Amino acid sequence: MKYQLVCTDIDGTLLNKDRELSDLTIAQVKRISPIPFVLISSRMPKGMRHLQHQFGNISTPLIAYNGGLILDGDKILHSTFINNSVLEATINKCANTNIHLSLFHADEWYVQSMDYWAKREENNTKVTPTIKSHIDVLNTWKNEGKGAHKIMCMGDENEIDVLYKTLENEFSEEIMLYRSKETYIEISHKSISKKTAIEVLLRKIYPQLSMENVIAFGDNYNDIEMLKAVGLGVAVSNANDEVLKVANKITDTNKNDGVAKLLKELF
Repeated sequence: MKYQLVCTDIDGTLLNKDRELSDLTIAQVKRISPIPFVLISSRMPKGMRHLQHQFGNISTPLIAYNGGLILDGDKILHSTFINNSVLEATINKCANTNIHLSLFHADEWYVQSMDYWAKREENNTKVTPTIKSHIDVLNTWKNEGKGAHKIMCMGDENEIDVLYKTLENEFSEEIMLYRSKETYIEISHKSISKKTAIEVLLRKIYPQLSMENVIAFGDNYNDIEMLKAVGLGVAVSNANDEVLKVANKITDTNKNDGVAKLLKELF
C-alpha cells in the first residue's frame, strides 16, 4: 500500500456541522488502523486530544498550532514560539480597540475576560481558558523563557483589517498572519507550517516513510502547502477555491463525511 500515513485538518475538514466527529468518521479511522491518523490543526493540544480519545488512537503524534508544537505523547518533538517583542507590540496595538486577544502556549490559553469571542472558542474547542491580563501573561512568559505558540485576534472586521495590515507591515519577517475568517487573525512563527510539521514526523517518528506515502486533508489557506507537498493532497469540496485548485483529489464536504468517504474508497 502506497499510503501509510494520514494527516488531517480538523475545523472545516474533519468535523461535521455540529463541530463533532460523526459515527462514520470514527468508524473509518478505527477501521484503517494501524495506519497512523494524525490530527494537524491550528488548535491547542487540549482541543485535539478528546478527538483522539474518540478514535481510540491516543498514541498517535499530534501537530498543534499549525506546526508550532509537535507532540508524541508527552514528548515534545518540536516547539517554535513567537518572539515576545511581537506579542508586546500586538498587545499594545489592541489596547484601545475592541479586539479580543487569545494567547496560547502548549496547553495554556489566556484571555482577559470571558467575552463573546472567548465563549465562542470555548464552545468550538471544548477547552476553557484561564483569565489573566495580557501584560501579566507576557511578563510571566518573559521570566520563564517562553512565548506564544499562537496569538489569536478576533473582532470587528474593520478593526481586524487594520491590525492585519499593521502587523504584516511591521513583522512580516517574523510571523505568519492567517485570516481563517474575516473576523479572525491567527498568528504563528514564520518558520513553521503544516508541511514542515509533517517533515518533522517523517524524520523523527516514521523514518521509513516519505512525503509520497502521506495523504493529507484540508480546506483552508494554511493547508495549501501541505496538500501540495504530500503524495495525495485531498480537499473537502467546501474548501476555498485556492485549496480546490491545488488538491490532487476532491472529496465530499466536511458536513457530509468527506474524509470518511475517501478513507472508505482508498483503503
